[in-house]
Amino acid sequence: MQEKDELCRFIVDNYLFGQKMEFSDDDSLMEKGIIDSTGILELVSFLEDRYAVRVEDEELVPENLDSVNNVLRFLQSKRQASAPAAAQPVEVPVNPALSLGVA
Repeated sequence: MQEKDELCRFIVDNYLFGQKMEFSDDDSLMEKGIIDSTGILELVSFLEDRYAVRVEDEELVPENLDSVNNVLRFLQSKRQASAPAAAQPVEVPVNPALSLGVA
């Protein structure tokens, strides 16, 4: 899973400065002391830049950003929300006068 690898690499490089620290995909990054409130903003900037998503203020909650799995689920939900709806045929009203060539 490329996104997971990229996200974990970002966390290790930016918050652990390359040091080895054991944490699971479900561990709270804040409770483990890996990330703080400023770090959340850096994470949001990374997500917006790397994955072309927009993180709204009301989405800055632990359920979205406090573990690797939460972030991956959040990214998936953002992508699904921004995916174009299936192409629906557009019904164009027909003007009977035009279709008969009558002006």
